Amino acid sequence: MRFHVLACDFDETLVRRGRMADATLTALERLSRIGVRLVMVTGRRLDDLLEIFEHPRLFDLIVAENGAVLYDPGRRATENLAAPPPERLLERLRAEGVTPLAAGRVIVATEEPHDTKVLGAIRDLGLELQVSYNKGAVMVLPAGVTKASGLAAALKRLKVSPHNVVAVGDAENDHAFLSSAGCGAAVANALPALKDTADLRLAGKDGEGVVELAEMMIAGDLDALEIPRGYVLLGRREDGSEVRLPPYGTGAIVAGPSGSGKSTATTALLERLVECGHQCVVIDPEGDYSEFPGVTVLGDADRAPGVEEVLRLLESPDHSAVVNLIGMPLRDRPGFFTEVLPRIAALRARLGHPHWVVVDEAHHLMPADLPEIAVKQARDIGSLLMVTVHPEAVSPAALRLADTLIAVGDDSEATVAAFAQARGTREPSPASSGTGDLVVWRIGEDRTERVELVPGRAERTRHRRKYAAGTMSEDDSFYFTGPEERLRLRARNLHTFVELAEGVDEDTWLHHLRGGDYSRWIRDSLGDDDLAGDVADVEGSRDADAAGSRQRVVSLIERSYTLPAEPASYTPDDDE
Repeated sequence: MRFHVLACDFDETLVRRGRMADATLTALERLSRIGVRLVMVTGRRLDDLLEIFEHPRLFDLIVAENGAVLYDPGRRATENLAAPPPERLLERLRAEGVTPLAAGRVIVATEEPHDTKVLGAIRDLGLELQVSYNKGAVMVLPAGVTKASGLAAALKRLKVSPHNVVAVGDAENDHAFLSSAGCGAAVANALPALKDTADLRLAGKDGEGVVELAEMMIAGDLDALEIPRGYVLLGRREDGSEVRLPPYGTGAIVAGPSGSGKSTATTALLERLVECGHQCVVIDPEGDYSEFPGVTVLGDADRAPGVEEVLRLLESPDHSAVVNLIGMPLRDRPGFFTEVLPRIAALRARLGHPHWVVVDEAHHLMPADLPEIAVKQARDIGSLLMVTVHPEAVSPAALRLADTLIAVGDDSEATVAAFAQARGTREPSPASSGTGDLVVWRIGEDRTERVELVPGRAERTRHRRKYAAGTMSEDDSFYFTGPEERLRLRARNLHTFVELAEGVDEDTWLHHLRGGDYSRWIRDSLGDDDLAGDVADVEGSRDADAAGSRQRVVSLIERSYTLPAEPASYTPDDDE
């Protein structure tokens, strides 16, 4: 199951003119019985809501006052999520004749057109408050308090990720609420602006729309809903269009020879997934991901992680994990994986996370001789990414979980052929055109396509460091030769380029400047089109003299790259 929480607005969504229909109540009860948690998110004051609503205990939690109050109906416990309204604001509004005027635990509520008086009072009193609207209602709250912030507090209590939430509403104050959830739905009576931004437009009005949504969740129809805003970027085609992977139910294999770039592609995907709030768990047999930023590493060379330790960490969707098995004997690693995988699947069934399981060295943990694995489809653990040198050495049961092959390296087509043969699938035709460092095959399609990987931030940082102070190859280095090629001064990186640029004679500097050599080197060898364009502007200036142009080029480089204070010691780069 993809979605584990249904979060509902109250007025004109769950109820019509304050009354919930019996069919809506029945649909919510059915959802609750299959394990879906129910959260109400309303702009109403809590006391007002409890006076008119007969079924508060149907909900696991209620977020009231437009995100400012959290109520647990089972324990009848209330928590204010922000400070109460200042009395001087209420005194000012009463003095100005603002009516109706109601104050809750945190919220101050009135109606249009009194919003002009409210805004004036906030300005004059110097208060850090915001105004929200709901079909004519005017709500005053502390800055940053919205239905989305209130839902986030409720989800933290439930240990559920926003990616596993369906939110449904109808009005202006539901925009942030819907966009913060994995799926945002609008009932048929919703405002047009909300429908335009919703992931799903329901045919039914208010409670009828909620019944429609509940039936989709029960039938599993919502699991297959395509929500493009949640797709994870892999790379770009030659025409610039993006290639993305669905965030749920994906089974992907990254395959290629050692040193071909598998870890580069994998870490780029991981980085973007973690940045978007997906919980990822990497099973890392050889400690290759022990320095991955933003995740908790369990285990090291001296201590193997335990299964219970892994599960305890994953209970909270806020923590992604690298399970480092380097301290575990080689023969014990497949057994550990066989034990932990079904436990992860059980956690996923209960809470909806983790969202992605990454299995490095998949041919070791799921060898070809293994007849079965603990999951029958990738969605049992959210999404699955397997990384291997030899796809033919991976269990056929694991290969059957894959719907996408990402082949890396110079002989990517051979990797595709080896995978197709191991899986018993007809080999696709090679891409008819295109450039790129990846070959992507959507299994079942007749042809592969070439894709240029969009590297992760960590990889971009590594390359920037390399260009600034590392040692570039002889072919990629810049050579100051001068107009008569009397010189051959090699700039192995940007640091030495700047040092040499400041020391060469004016004729040599201007020779390369007027030939466009600096921007050409930066574009072709560094791959930095933005910097190359700025330097080309300097080269194209007709009145550029040696001193001024030299200073401008050096300043542009220093603005884009952090250069070391002292010359770097030159050592061969790993990529050479």
